[in-house]
Amino acid sequence: MNEATKTTKDVTKKVKVESYDISRSDETLDLAKDLAKFIKDNKLTTNVQGKEFVNVEGWQYAGSRLGIVPIVEHVINVSSDQELKYQAKVTLFDLRHQTTVGAGFAVCSNKESGKKFYQEFAIMSMAQTRAIGKAYRNCLAWIIRAAGYEPTPAEEMDYNTNMPVAAPAPAVAVEQTVPAMQVVPAEVPAVAAEQAAPVQYATASQKEEIIRLLNHPVITRPEKTKMLLNINRLDEERAIQAIAKLRKAIDDRENGEKAAA
Repeated sequence: MNEATKTTKDVTKKVKVESYDISRSDETLDLAKDLAKFIKDNKLTTNVQGKEFVNVEGWQYAGSRLGIVPIVEHVINVSSDQELKYQAKVTLFDLRHQTTVGAGFAVCSNKESGKKFYQEFAIMSMAQTRAIGKAYRNCLAWIIRAAGYEPTPAEEMDYNTNMPVAAPAPAVAVEQTVPAMQVVPAEVPAVAAEQAAPVQYATASQKEEIIRLLNHPVITRPEKTKMLLNINRLDEERAIQAIAKLRKAIDDRENGEKAAA
């Protein structure tokens, strides 16, 4: 059997993985503590309405400690003339038992808030990222909860951008702007929402400006990819800084090209 025809099982048989017995509470607790520390040390969460949601990298780390890895089964272009849209499916493969233990589906569209100017590769990439997080969430939500975090991948919170924001209670006058990624539940009083002092994430207009600048020919693909992968984690101040840096980089590079000519 040559390398090109090896199956997933053939490739992963020699991979050494840790052995945790999740039926034992002491081992589960040890794993949860280790996971909590890793996520905190590497800042792998997104704060939404005062709650911490783990980014896909944190879910992948949790899976790797249990010998569970994601496999992208397919990414399908389901776009129309009016919409750029991709659907992805990811399965989870248990390296120790050599079997599939879970799956997740997800989509991404440029009709979503903040993604109007996303290029096709970014829409396709986000669909895969969401599918990975969803697959792990279906299988490992309990360990993320045991580590002290919300059992929903941070990337899934993008879906909440189109949900209506609850109006403030008539008896209390509250003036605040709810960021795109944050939703004040109807059952939470307006005063409590104000006291929570939620992080002011980058606005939709800021994201659109960043994406417009990233599409400039002098911006390299690695720079573009790195920024797009982190755009939903930017707060308003960091978004302003990112826009300023992109404009300066574009001006510097354009002037450099003119001077060279």
